This record gives sequence, structure tokens and C-alpha cells, in this order.
Amino acid sequence: MDLLVTYDIADTDGDGATRLRRVADICSKYGQRVQFSVFECRLSATRMARMKGEIEDAIDKERDSVLIYRFPGRIQDSTTRLGRDCEHGLGKPWIL
Repeated sequence: MDLLVTYDIADTDGDGATRLRRVADICSKYGQRVQFSVFECRLSATRMARMKGEIEDAIDKERDSVLIYRFPGRIQDSTTRLGRDCEHGLGKPWIL
């Protein structure tokens, strides 16, 4: 399934900076960054559950916010991009 993950960490100092880095690292494991706090992911139900659990363990549930949008088909079919394009397409191999 294709997902869009967005997050807003309450502060970027002290503990907030640590949470921000942890959430970004978790999202990077599962998808591709398309904006500073936005990731596109293509995951199985099992990997989605694993990612959600890792994020829940990383955030302050009273102060931080994470939204996960699930798309009925390919995320590219539901996306209109304006301005510069992503450097890498979702689901395509990276050649470094």
C-alpha cells in the first residue's frame, strides 16, 4: 500500500530535537523524504504496523503529531506536483 507520512514535533530543542531525529530516521527506513517532514512509503500491512509502532515509541503523544494517509492505489496517481520534482521515484531502485 502507498502511504504519505507527515509529522510535526512540538519543539526542536533538547528532547524535541531527539524525537525529531528519531522520527525522521524511522520514516527514512520505510520510505522516501519528499518534504522536510513528509515521506512517501510503499509498505505491506506488516511493515506499516511495524513503522507505526516505532513512531509511537519515539514521539511525545501529548505534544507531537503524526498523520499517515493511505492511498487506494499508487500514490503517484493521486499526486499533482508543482515546482521541482523529486529526485527519486517511489518504488524505484536508487543507483548511487
